[in-house]
Amino acid sequence: MAKKILSALVSSILIASLCTSCVQKGGDTGDKVNKGTESVEKVKVGMVTDSGTIDDKSFNQGSWEGIQRYEKEKGTIEAQYLKPNDVQETDYINAIDTLVETGNKIIVTPGYKFETAVNKAADTHKDVSFILLDGQTHGGDNQFVKHDNVVCVYFNEHEAGFLVGIAAALSTKTGKLGFIGGMKIPPVEKFYYGYQAGVNYANQKLGAKATITDAQFQGSFDNIPAGQTLAAGMYGKGIDIIFHAAGGVGNGVFNEAKARAEKGEKVWVIGVDSDQYEQGLLKDGKTSVTLTSAIKKVDVAAYNYIDAKLNDKFPGGEVITLTIKENGVGIPEENPNLSDDVLSKIDSVTQEIKEGKIIVPQTQKEVDDFLK
Repeated sequence: MAKKILSALVSSILIASLCTSCVQKGGDTGDKVNKGTESVEKVKVGMVTDSGTIDDKSFNQGSWEGIQRYEKEKGTIEAQYLKPNDVQETDYINAIDTLVETGNKIIVTPGYKFETAVNKAADTHKDVSFILLDGQTHGGDNQFVKHDNVVCVYFNEHEAGFLVGIAAALSTKTGKLGFIGGMKIPPVEKFYYGYQAGVNYANQKLGAKATITDAQFQGSFDNIPAGQTLAAGMYGKGIDIIFHAAGGVGNGVFNEAKARAEKGEKVWVIGVDSDQYEQGLLKDGKTSVTLTSAIKKVDVAAYNYIDAKLNDKFPGGEVITLTIKENGVGIPEENPNLSDDVLSKIDSVTQEIKEGKIIVPQTQKEVDDFLK
């Protein structure tokens, strides 16, 4: 009998330890928050990462930082994240199910890869609210399916691409610019369209003389060596600034740029999704090869829609696009490697976009017709 009790106890401990390893917690400060004399249960907010890691210095990290900031500032949530075993729809659904089973009432999913998984999970877990960033729910045919417990959030990537295109055109010393994309999907293409248009605008309106002489889509978001190889080829042909919109592939671009910069070459990378200045730091810890970054403020989106849910203002069933006007896209607030003159011109252009005086192209045809 004693052996059976001991065996059951050990099994319980093992199960508990396994469950704990599934879900990673943020800064947990307790299960309840006091509001005056009232004690209120914290709401559990979970996030499932896409193919990258939580510290990918890109989409996952930006989304998670928004959740963590809400947890720290408001103190009314308990943040958790889960990295799925693989990147198939079933893996994402299993991860969502695990978060629901551990009590999460709000789940953030960053990226288009979650579209069909969230579409199914929203039906299964109707009492859970989902924040789908950079995608919309559908059943595999790209036809939007409305769920009252899901808000779908897009971003005007082309507007951020436009600003970094101007920055690149005004900053290049060789007059040659490059672009490296990950998978050829709409958000990445929109970054590229905006980039092209920004370079053209700078050439025609701001006195720049720059050309995008090479643009490549690598085909994935995680092939770091391929990113470095592509970057080496571009830098080797005289390109001195590469804008990457390639997720983890961009890590390879940074690796190549930093290796060359350590040897004295003046080459630059334009980051994507979040401020990637630190990603470009050299061994001295002070100098960075990051010229600037095209930001999609996924952290702001995660923060705002968590807040909306907790204040009974959740826009479930809606597809929302965040633009430069709502501060949903742009460049970092601090850009140490851009001159004051370049920053001043970017500020002016940003204001013109907000006022509707400049309509940034978001298709190749619109780029071709821009400024004609």
